[in-house]
Amino acid sequence: MVASYFDIKNYIRTIPDWPEPGVMFRDITSLLEDKLVFRKLVDVFVHRYLNSDLDAVVGIDARGFIIGAPLAYELNTGFVPVRKKGKLPGSTISEKYDLEYGSNEVEMQTSALVPGDRVVLVDDLIATGGTMLAAAKLIDRLGAEVIEICSIIDLPDLGGSTKLQEAGYTVHAFTEFAGE
Repeated sequence: MVASYFDIKNYIRTIPDWPEPGVMFRDITSLLEDKLVFRKLVDVFVHRYLNSDLDAVVGIDARGFIIGAPLAYELNTGFVPVRKKGKLPGSTISEKYDLEYGSNEVEMQTSALVPGDRVVLVDDLIATGGTMLAAAKLIDRLGAEVIEICSIIDLPDLGGSTKLQEAGYTVHAFTEFAGE
């Protein structure tokens, strides 16, 4: 969970029935708008990985970029984006994943990581785990090692963190919304 000097949950807005009825959308925009809270959030991530001997931070399109880029900067590592299919130039590899209705695909440039690289995979939240698992598989295919999959928020009722752990990944979220 988050460091004791602030409760990150107090800065995450819940928007009922968005983008569709029955969904409780966890909006991190309110967290990002507060310069002190945003700095504290990045610091919490930095302190978690400061001594992890990382080669890169991998962030998932698009909110994973918001935390991933400053984290990579502070840790003096590279930042690697995982994007939606068709958004990256050059040679790429892609991975499909299932959605509730249909599927989607993410990709990464083949030159982004080399075998043996140690990375942390970052996104804003873990819901069903499909996007995170697809991104982790891309990292694996390039021969790099996912040290940890992390997010600001976990929605454990949707089963994503369990799915990632069952696939062999270590997962960390700074807060969770369970049964809420």
